[in-house]
Amino acid sequence: MTTAMFHIGHGASLVLGLVLAACSSPEDEVASARADQVAAPAAPAAPAAPTAPAPGASNFTDNADEGEANREFSYSWPAEVSAIPALTQRLTAERDKLLAKQKADWQESLREFADSDCFGCVNRDFLKSWDVVADIPRFLSLSWELYTYTGGAHGNSGSGGLVWDREANTALAPKDLFVSEAALQDALYTRWCKALQRDRVTRLGMEIADSSTFPCPDVAELTVLLGSSNKTHFDRIGLIADPYVAGSYAEGSYELTFPVTAQVLAAVKPRYKAAFALGK
Repeated sequence: MTTAMFHIGHGASLVLGLVLAACSSPEDEVASARADQVAAPAAPAAPAAPTAPAPGASNFTDNADEGEANREFSYSWPAEVSAIPALTQRLTAERDKLLAKQKADWQESLREFADSDCFGCVNRDFLKSWDVVADIPRFLSLSWELYTYTGGAHGNSGSGGLVWDREANTALAPKDLFVSEAALQDALYTRWCKALQRDRVTRLGMEIADSSTFPCPDVAELTVLLGSSNKTHFDRIGLIADPYVAGSYAEGSYELTFPVTAQVLAAVKPRYKAAFALGK
């Protein structure tokens, strides 16, 4: 799946001196200059404190083994998230909650299958990774990809998005920037269904005679991501259908991107319209 959607020390005394000089009379300035000529040499300036490194990406893992049983946990986000303390705190809290839940589930499975050789029953995997879709002046648009395994024939995967509003210092679901899901459905559904049909035919290598098993899903069932081609406005919108949403598990997920049109702009809430622009 593609994702889409990015110091005061010695100098202070000099500044104070200049300020005082600006307030002094000419006579005071002359006297000060004469005193400077006979004063002892100034002590060398203290070395500047090292600049703190910019926050980096976070790649957290917590794995464990008990005999043939194993547990793997991974949670990551990019540097753009680390640069926003409130967002970092939010994702850290989510990460810790998910890790605690996985640990409890793993311990329960170890007890339940203690006398079994079903190692798939006691293995646990969790991976969630965040990526930047778009970084524009007011908003940071993010996507996340999730994979979990809790036993069975195969794991499960999913996707989602988040938009961080720097002005309000809060998180929004991408769909929250629109007046309603119905308005977004009207603006995107026809284009989405036509593009999805073409993509499915290409992926399957044959025409789809019966689409009743997997009819074209509504926008409400999809992950919506907000993207930008110019780093100033949202002018692209991505739609992702996770496995089982638009096709079988074997087909995987479907991700399609469309330019923002006048109809999409009409569906944006008035207070967010300044962040959007027509796409190409």
